[in-house]
Amino acid sequence: MIASFHPPVRTLMGPGPSDVNPRILEALSRPTIGHLDPAFIGMMDELKRLLQYAFRTENALTIPVSAPGSAGMETVFTNLIEPGEKVIVCQNGVFGGRMKENVERCGATPIMVEDEWGAPVDPGKAEQALNTHPDAIAIAFVHAETSTGVRSDAETLCGLARRADCLSIVDAVTSLGGIQLEVDTWGIDAIYSGTQKCLSCIPGLSPVSFSEKAVQKIRRRKSKVQSWFLDASLVMGYWGGETKRAYHHTAPVNSLYALHEALVILQEEGLENAWQRHAQNHAALVAGIEAMGLGFLVDKPWRLPQLNAVEFPDSLNDADVRSNLLNHYNLEIGAGLGVLAGKVWRIGLMGFSSNRVNVNQCLLALGTVLSTMGYNCDPSAATTAANAVYSSQ
Repeated sequence: MIASFHPPVRTLMGPGPSDVNPRILEALSRPTIGHLDPAFIGMMDELKRLLQYAFRTENALTIPVSAPGSAGMETVFTNLIEPGEKVIVCQNGVFGGRMKENVERCGATPIMVEDEWGAPVDPGKAEQALNTHPDAIAIAFVHAETSTGVRSDAETLCGLARRADCLSIVDAVTSLGGIQLEVDTWGIDAIYSGTQKCLSCIPGLSPVSFSEKAVQKIRRRKSKVQSWFLDASLVMGYWGGETKRAYHHTAPVNSLYALHEALVILQEEGLENAWQRHAQNHAALVAGIEAMGLGFLVDKPWRLPQLNAVEFPDSLNDADVRSNLLNHYNLEIGAGLGVLAGKVWRIGLMGFSSNRVNVNQCLLALGTVLSTMGYNCDPSAATTAANAVYSSQ
């Protein structure tokens, strides 16, 4: 007979999910009520306002999609893109490639702007593509590329889109709650994120937001949205009804409790304070990693504080290091993806996982494992360097 599943207690410092705040786990356990219950609808209205706060937007169409971040991505593309259209797609990692896939599956043509993995999107290349293809209806890019730990200049890229009179589509799966993100100020037209990164919520929901310009594009569609479930015009009957809500799907009630609690926690801390906390813990981690003689894939100005791509020598076996950390220290860090597989570790400092205890634990555990594998480093020097950063701030 199969018994109940009880997972081991891990410290999650990979590319996601991140550690979940106990308050959020408690919220999950609250009584389930109907998804059309007046009390639940009141909570939904609060949830929309909290998401507007996190995104820094007044967009009316700001909701959580009842599925993971990949579905948030599909929600944006399937609603905005029609067959035969052109979209400028900027790729500097794995997730720009997924944008390309979505454009193609919508029957549209992706115009690719490619940059080296670990480098930000080059605004000059993007501008050239927009000039060469004035009939493009949108430019799409990843703000925080989870596969490489690089930040691109969303404000500049959205400005290019505005001047070209096209839409901007932004992947903010790893950036929401971790670094500065200004939907209205930067003029972002469509954006999607995930709950399991810097919001420290459980996986399975995807916040999205559409500007009025994007909403008008959806309303002017000549063809039906190819996905019934993700059709924003239908979903809004449930999320946006001013009086009676129209049934669309059975919402993941308890998961939405969890997201509500995660956003309440973010509001209590304050967005700017959350950004500063991620930056401080990143600076301490960098000092410790460099004290071990290791370096980073991304140039300093473009590094994500919440996702650190650490390079290591060929003499080290990537899988063995990560396996030792997991089996002996219950510590998870991530492997490289795509062309970076076997070349970098992805160390996450996201949300509830981004704290001083975790930084020191990671440095001590990683340094100890590396030492036992023959790599010359001093774990105590790494933690000393990290704590010097904390002392100076």
